[in-house]
Amino acid sequence: MLEVEAVIKRFRDYVIQQSRSNLSKSGHNNTKELYNSLKGEIVNEKDYTIVGFEMLNYGMFQDQGVKGKNSSAKAPNSPFRFGTGTGKKGGLTQGINKWVRQKGFQFRDRKSGKFLSYQSTAYLITRSIFHKGIKPSLFFTKPFEAGYKKYIDTDLMKAFSQDIDTLIDYSLKDIK
Repeated sequence: MLEVEAVIKRFRDYVIQQSRSNLSKSGHNNTKELYNSLKGEIVNEKDYTIVGFEMLNYGMFQDQGVKGKNSSAKAPNSPFRFGTGTGKKGGLTQGINKWVRQKGFQFRDRKSGKFLSYQSTAYLITRSIFHKGIKPSLFFTKPFEAGYKKYIDTDLMKAFSQDIDTLIDYSLKDIK
């Protein structure tokens, strides 16, 4: 099954490469942690082959988006929602606080014009995200679907038939 395995490897590599490219192009690659966490593993068993993809947990939220506590307009089809009590306490706050400090991003006070602290800026952004949600980026979903059409739907059947032909040729040579 050499040809089948080669097609599956091309599919895995395509999905990872395109996903990483999408993260970079869309500006969702601030620390490169999510970028570097994208991995694909091919597991061969006796009767089947499985391709598994792996990334940091928050990658699912970036990809699928998250409905807000008060509004699902940004991510109406997302399976995730803020305010359900199932997520890590303070996880969003920590992530936004880290992002604000890395970017050197601070809001100004409307009355005095002075810069707010990083912590105050992070709080305001976190509160907005919590209530309104996160728009889906589909950085992983789109390459997965495109790769599936490109490699699995078309090339896999060709590769499978080539492997069967090769197997039959070898079997016939053994008989002679």
